[in-house]
Amino acid sequence: MANRSRAASGQHATTLETQAGVNGESLPEEDTSYLSMEDLSNFAVEGASVITPVWPTISDVRRALRPLQAVADRVGKQVEQFAETLDRLTNDSRRKPQNDCTYALKLVDGYRKIARSTVQYLREIHAPEKQERASARPESSSRYSYGNSSNYTATGDLERWQQEEQTWQLLGVMLQVQYPSSETQQASSKGYLVRPSKVPEINRYSSESDVWSRFLADDDQAWERHCVVEWLKTCAMESGPAIEDVVQELESDADRGSGLCAHSWLYTKEAIKGQKRLRSWPQALAPDSPGIDTSLRNADRSKSLVTQLDPDATTRQARGLEHQDENYERATWLACWEMVRRGQGWDSVRVWCQDRVESWRAIAVRGDPRHHLSKDGKAPSSGAAAGWQSRTLWRKVCAIAAQSDRANIFEAAVYGAVSGYLPSMKKVCCSWNDYLFAHYNCHVLGAFDEYIARSFPNRLPNGFHDKVEKFDFNITSADRAKSGNHLVTSMRELKTMSEEAKGPFKLLQGSLIGKTFDEFVRNNGALLFQTMSRLGRSRNYTKFLRSLEKSQAEGKLPALIKPDDYQIIRIVTHISLIFEGLGITGSKDVHSSGTENFLDAYISFLGRAGKQQLLPLYASFLSRERAISCMAREIRIVVEHGERQTMMRLMKQYGLDLSRVLNMQLRISMRNSEDKEEKDPGYPTLSVLDSKKQGEMRTIKDGFMGSAISDDQHDLINGFEWYLLLDDDWEETLATGALLYRYLFKLVGSKGLAAAKEISKRVNFSTLCRRRGGNRSTNNGGAGNEQYVTKRLDTFQNLEQLVHALSALEAWQCEVRKKPRDSDMSSPMGKKWRDSLRKASDSVEGMINPLLHGWLQYSQDESEAVELKQIREACLPEVLLAYTAILNYSSQYLSRSYLLKSMELGATVAAPDSDLAECFVSSKRMPEMVDALAVTSMNMLVAEEYGIGNKKMSAKMGLWSSKEA
Repeated sequence: MANRSRAASGQHATTLETQAGVNGESLPEEDTSYLSMEDLSNFAVEGASVITPVWPTISDVRRALRPLQAVADRVGKQVEQFAETLDRLTNDSRRKPQNDCTYALKLVDGYRKIARSTVQYLREIHAPEKQERASARPESSSRYSYGNSSNYTATGDLERWQQEEQTWQLLGVMLQVQYPSSETQQASSKGYLVRPSKVPEINRYSSESDVWSRFLADDDQAWERHCVVEWLKTCAMESGPAIEDVVQELESDADRGSGLCAHSWLYTKEAIKGQKRLRSWPQALAPDSPGIDTSLRNADRSKSLVTQLDPDATTRQARGLEHQDENYERATWLACWEMVRRGQGWDSVRVWCQDRVESWRAIAVRGDPRHHLSKDGKAPSSGAAAGWQSRTLWRKVCAIAAQSDRANIFEAAVYGAVSGYLPSMKKVCCSWNDYLFAHYNCHVLGAFDEYIARSFPNRLPNGFHDKVEKFDFNITSADRAKSGNHLVTSMRELKTMSEEAKGPFKLLQGSLIGKTFDEFVRNNGALLFQTMSRLGRSRNYTKFLRSLEKSQAEGKLPALIKPDDYQIIRIVTHISLIFEGLGITGSKDVHSSGTENFLDAYISFLGRAGKQQLLPLYASFLSRERAISCMAREIRIVVEHGERQTMMRLMKQYGLDLSRVLNMQLRISMRNSEDKEEKDPGYPTLSVLDSKKQGEMRTIKDGFMGSAISDDQHDLINGFEWYLLLDDDWEETLATGALLYRYLFKLVGSKGLAAAKEISKRVNFSTLCRRRGGNRSTNNGGAGNEQYVTKRLDTFQNLEQLVHALSALEAWQCEVRKKPRDSDMSSPMGKKWRDSLRKASDSVEGMINPLLHGWLQYSQDESEAVELKQIREACLPEVLLAYTAILNYSSQYLSRSYLLKSMELGATVAAPDSDLAECFVSSKRMPEMVDALAVTSMNMLVAEEYGIGNKKMSAKMGLWSSKEA
């Protein structure tokens, strides 16, 4: 497909499409008033409008996976097969010219075979269940006990997969009709799809089979409708129940055992014989025989019976049959109707009728011009095609018979199917397929008779048009090109089949037949996009879908595709890709937006069903910006290192820009998190020290960094881990890491410190350097780019150093909390604690030192310089004051040398070339630093040595030594 190239790399994305979010919280009833019929025209033209979504977190997705797991188990194999077929065959399409549907037909046939194999598998599982359901035995307690429950399937799945198989068959039919070629004609496995040629020439002596073939060759619309009629027959044959099961109820009411064999009008015949015996009548009874009206009546004496047993007796005498014989008659004609409806030819109907000694019934279907061909397109051996005469007159006679009020509805329907008389067929239509068959069959036969009358008037009896009334075949529109759409639309208004006609499969099949697939995709894609968008902001998936169904039932919304109907979304997605690849869309921009909405919804389903490896393939058919946003939404659930590597390889294979995907993922996750987290417009001051003091020095808060990491923050961390796999985007990795740290520091109440600590563990500076072999430089660009990378590197490293310092402060406080009682300080326990405290204090010193000189000083521009200055003012004073408190505390239990370090810290702050004093002054915290140094000075004056004996360090204290003072 040509559109796969649209996913190539480009500028950074600034827009984002939405997706379906899932949360588990309970909310009030969802409002679906945002969806209306008016939205269709407005939104559909705009296509994929830009909105700000609320993405579900990884935890939300995992909760959503539980109800989707059964779906994934059922369709997992088929979903993968569809993707493999699409990937394999679309590679060949690039070498094909537009409007060459050879490869498309292979794709459609591949999808049909997948559906077919699934149907066969489900039939094996659910055949006993369907048989028991058909028999409807109420005493059975094991009605639903058949099949293997571990297969996660139901009989409803079988019906839907049958519908899908029929849809792919229909698509193949419509494509071959619309884009015929010698190659597709030869490849067709269906004889009815091989269009007849226009040679040889037809004359008045040509057989009707030749005239019929020439008619189909000349009339494009008739050929299309003929193919649709044959498709409907195939659907009835493959998915319908056995004829014996169809007539079972009427057969049982006929009261003559099972099997419609050689009984004819058994009970009426016995009544006639009884009358003849009573009257001693040697010849046949006549309807005008004396007293016959009162004596020859049915069992309940409600009507007179026929006096003779010839087939037309009921019509000729205007008399009836016994109730059992009427049911037998209805059952027999029902069987004939089913055979005609399923496309069984003259030979099959004749053999069936001969087996039941009812050969005369088969004569009716001799008038159908289609029966001159067998399934393989060849003339049958019965000689039905012989003769040059037209059977138009026979079809007209059948139409007259179909109007008789003495014929039962199934007999009239058979006559109507042969003649094209629509009213008689409509009476037995019980499904969308039946109704469409009746109309299209009427259209084709009506057009054929018109063709004969127009092209070969001599084939009809002289004066035929003057003596025989012209029949109105109720063609739905004068413009026959639009009648298909008009027909499928009108079926939605019929009460008897409105529900079925508004089902997703019939809406889709109707759009293919009516050539309104563009409109179908546009309208459904627009509303699906809006629904998924609203669903992404909803916290209760199930409740939202219930409210949506309620709105549709009340007529507030059109009956369109639901966001959880993954099967129909998959089908429409693949059909859209086929149509787009063929270039047979009506309006490219509108169709593309609708196609992308379905693609987006299908990708969302694949992601939630655990089929992440299929995502890049389908995302490659999206436009560049939407592919990036869609993949950014979905890859967050991928957390395993091996799966991430596989995903990266696939994204590169399909031309997706991984760095842009990762960048958008993190930025949008931050944006969504901002809606949930309270964020300071600047940078809030770190809260490390406790407000209360221990003596004259403030203490450090226990666990001030916290341990709770929100789901959104987990998403950010997991997203940033992807950057470890990037080899050639060193600058982007550093910039993203710095951005992520700055975002977390901005959260009020230090809510982001725990997440920042986790990042420093999982994606730290040293790990990134090791990934690049210890090389801090970049391989592309000149000196300017080298300087840029250096600044980015320093910013990221400096922010990580701050996190390490905070972690060291928190770890030190944990050691303080382990302090033994004063009475145990001289014991081994006390010595062990002092050793641990010394290590923690030394660790703090090592982490603080990088912050004392030139920390966070390098910026790219003025705005970043202002932001970094805010971070320094918000963080450095608090950290250094905490460090002072640690040094003072450590001096009490370890050594007075820590007091010296505290005073040296004060000297560093006050140094002329230091940038620390400015931070204290700007943050108005210099008085706190002075107070802390004053406490340190006082401690030095009153301190005494406790067996430390470090003369060298004592000498360094100089005038600060209390003994020397």
